[in-house]
Amino acid sequence: MSKDALVLGAGIVGVSTAIHLQRRGRQVTLIDRKTPGKETSYGNAGLIQREGVVPYGFPQQLGLLLRYAINNRIDAAYHMRALPGQLAFLARYWWNSNSKRHEMISRAYAPLIENSVLEHSDLILASQAEALIRKDGWMEIFRSDVKRDEELTEAERLRREFGVDYEALSAQDIARIEPNISGPFIGGLRWRDPWSVLDPLGLTSAYLRYFESLGGRFVNGDAASLGQFGSGWKVMTSEGSIEADDAVLALGPWADTAAYRLGYSFPLGVKRGYHMHYATEGNAVLNNWTLDKERGYFLAPMNQGIRLTTGAEFARRDAPKTPVQLDRAEKVAREIFPLGKRLDPEPWMGARPCTPDMMPIIGKAPRHEGLWFAFGHAHHGLTLGPVTGRVLAELITGEKPFIDISAYAPERFAP
Repeated sequence: MSKDALVLGAGIVGVSTAIHLQRRGRQVTLIDRKTPGKETSYGNAGLIQREGVVPYGFPQQLGLLLRYAINNRIDAAYHMRALPGQLAFLARYWWNSNSKRHEMISRAYAPLIENSVLEHSDLILASQAEALIRKDGWMEIFRSDVKRDEELTEAERLRREFGVDYEALSAQDIARIEPNISGPFIGGLRWRDPWSVLDPLGLTSAYLRYFESLGGRFVNGDAASLGQFGSGWKVMTSEGSIEADDAVLALGPWADTAAYRLGYSFPLGVKRGYHMHYATEGNAVLNNWTLDKERGYFLAPMNQGIRLTTGAEFARRDAPKTPVQLDRAEKVAREIFPLGKRLDPEPWMGARPCTPDMMPIIGKAPRHEGLWFAFGHAHHGLTLGPVTGRVLAELITGEKPFIDISAYAPERFAP
């Protein structure tokens, strides 16, 4: 007998989960308060990061921590008022980032990343979204010999231990590949395995259309109204109350709020980030997704223009925008590439959910039948959406997941 399912949250994780459940015979209603893909899934650098097997850790070096404390960087910033409320999370994040813990976490994290391109490829082909994808990797460029040597050593370790592929770039290679980039760059690194996305919102929208073609439906609704109804769940939407046997919380940085109402307390932190799209001056062209490694900003040639993205901002999730990192990044980026005028009316800001052990929460709610979690993907939400969606759908429908997700089980944080 067919069963119904609710998926709350229509970012890349929620849409992917809805697809995989619908494929397995569930009648799925996907619910979000806004247009699908408009929140966290929209604001990324547009990478399917097959090379990203190592989660972003909290800095361990005292000198680097002191430089961050000055709060004038592009790759990280913080709101002083928000720190007291985040100290517990940051302390656990820092502890999990020590070398021994971080290596163990990376080993557990890697199977998700290792399957990211394959699982996206399945949905890209099914949704006829090939025109949104490039398959030529992305590159980091370095200003110093020290940083170049450090990153190439790490890249070689990742190739040896996790099978990722890369190539070292000389200053001459960078000049040839990116003739419109100038500056004191002494070399670079191209990751060959990742795919890039010309329009992240467009990709989520393509996946949504595919989901609807399978018989699924999307409606606007409020996750705060989710509650138990008999042996199942119900939620209020623009089409009235909808009931189902199973409910999935795929709400990104808002997941902890919804889970708390149901009696769960997850130590979910938030990393905010900003982006802006730009025209180019004259006939300048940016050919590659490019990270200025030492400065900590990203330039990506997307359909909307050149997207400039910042690093993380530690702040309250719903605090007003403070795009100082974007202003700093734009100033530096204009020194190396002929950016033209801003194309967006205001900077975009989004929030990424982050657990203190840097791993997502995927699995069954410990104390409720029919309730499932899929959130906490930090910087790799776009990358891991289809992998998470498939694994969670397999769990819900009683299949054996194609990868072991015991390390991501929500029980590890359950009170």
